[in-house]
Amino acid sequence: MRRISPIIAVILLASFMFALIVGCGGTAVVVRRQPPPPRTEVRPAKPYPNAVWISGHWEWKRARNDFVWVSGHWVKPRPGRTWIPGHWKKVPGGWSWVKGHWR
Repeated sequence: MRRISPIIAVILLASFMFALIVGCGGTAVVVRRQPPPPRTEVRPAKPYPNAVWISGHWEWKRARNDFVWVSGHWVKPRPGRTWIPGHWKKVPGGWSWVKGHWR
């Protein structure tokens, strides 16, 4: 049986970890610090029936080298879809933001 060269093994491992962090498209940002706990927000009244609340979250601002709170907001729902909230995920080397999306 043939052995995989150490260089190819490192390239494969790095590719796998990159795919894990980046996911489906986009540029992954890995932040070494854990994000602060989410803030408690007071939701304003729904602007229209069936509006979906998108919770606020901490966003990493590289220029400030710090987290900044992005307030929650109401959006129109996508028919037949459910909102999956974004979240910070522990990854090798720190934390990475996984964007919210409709499923």
